[in-house]
Amino acid sequence: MSYATINPYTNEVVQQFPDASDTDVQEAITQADVTFQSWKKTTFAQRAEILRTAAALLRKDKRAYADLLTLEMGKLTTEAEAEVELSAQIFEYYAANAQALLAPEKLPVADPAEGEAIVVHEPLGVLLAIEPWNFPYYQIARIIAPQLSAGNTILLKHASNVPQSAAIFEKLMLEAGLPQGGFKNLYATRKQIETILNDPRVQGVALTGSEDAGAVVAAQAAKALKKSTLELGGADAFVVLADAQMDKTVKWAVFGRHWNGGQVCVSSKRMIIVDQVFDDFLQRYTAGVADLRAGNPADATTTLAPLSSQKAADDVREKIRQAVAHGATATEVGPKVPEQGAFVQPTILTNVTPDNPAYYWEFFGPVSMLFRAKDEADAIRIANDSPFGLGGSVFTADTTHGAEVAAQISTGMVFVNHPTMVKADLPFGGVRRSGYGRELIGLGIKEFVNHKLIGIVDIDAPF
Repeated sequence: MSYATINPYTNEVVQQFPDASDTDVQEAITQADVTFQSWKKTTFAQRAEILRTAAALLRKDKRAYADLLTLEMGKLTTEAEAEVELSAQIFEYYAANAQALLAPEKLPVADPAEGEAIVVHEPLGVLLAIEPWNFPYYQIARIIAPQLSAGNTILLKHASNVPQSAAIFEKLMLEAGLPQGGFKNLYATRKQIETILNDPRVQGVALTGSEDAGAVVAAQAAKALKKSTLELGGADAFVVLADAQMDKTVKWAVFGRHWNGGQVCVSSKRMIIVDQVFDDFLQRYTAGVADLRAGNPADATTTLAPLSSQKAADDVREKIRQAVAHGATATEVGPKVPEQGAFVQPTILTNVTPDNPAYYWEFFGPVSMLFRAKDEADAIRIANDSPFGLGGSVFTADTTHGAEVAAQISTGMVFVNHPTMVKADLPFGGVRRSGYGRELIGLGIKEFVNHKLIGIVDIDAPF
């Protein structure tokens, strides 16, 4: 059975779950489609009430929801509770704003005597969401909150190592008052994903995951002529200019690289520091990373979580080995991590040159790549020398100039003096191999709606 809860701190198999049968899949699609026919007719107020209830339920049992994240993918308790809160905030954002975001738009027309034109935003139908394990609740919330608000219904194929997180979110939405079939968790197989996308009742797919998975699903969706959005990997640049306030910058660098065990698509994976402050940054950053403490993620004193699985840890260590084999210098930092569990020793990679394949990789764990830039222009060049284009940051004492530098970095998101802001009221998404489409705010809710023109014309026929 591919779906299983395996505690990454102990490597204990806690519970296994059978894959969905083909019958399960067909029944889920049918129920989602039947529910859509009535759900699309509900008012924004009715949908908003369900989202607000879901937010209240999350907060009411915040610790229980958080503990499940810690159990399934090793998230620190404090980070898990923050994820629960963020998910609640996303529900509340769309409860408050969905109606205005999807309000009909009257278009200016060249000749008002010919009539008027209005664009309305209507739901498409059943959608498939394919989500990863690193933020099990947040990833669900940021797709179902806008799309349920728009009037769509959703099938979920979650990562195989967070089956209980997926199931409890379905239970949450039912308890909040969502009709059966409005949101359904499926322990689907990869083969069944293509079956779902080929079903004429399914209208699109939103995927967050790896480049390989995104390429496969995007091709399947395109072949079926279905809309897709992809949020894939990232190798975010953390640019440090000469006038950066170093104490604050280093603290954000340590956090930006190591939160969630370093398993964040928008974590600060490439530190790019101008030459005149590189040595100072390296010394301070090394000391900051050395202060991290790996251990039981449920322990309040732990500041570095295990990775999500033993395989994930083994994969990161293998990528470090390959980077070194191609000429990089790897420096292990801090106290030895526990031998028990899916831990990786925090590692700083230097001397990573463009002829080293690691130069273009995404390390999904506590591995930092540090680059010495000759000057600001060189730092921008290095930042943009990546197949990814998700997020990034610029650190400087001059925030006006920081914004000017940020404008030259080719990504979907750039922050000045902060590694990344993940909030309910900010858009999320990237360019190039980081994917396409946007999630959250008005951009996200409009990804899977029909922008329909209604033209009211009242002129005489030409003959």
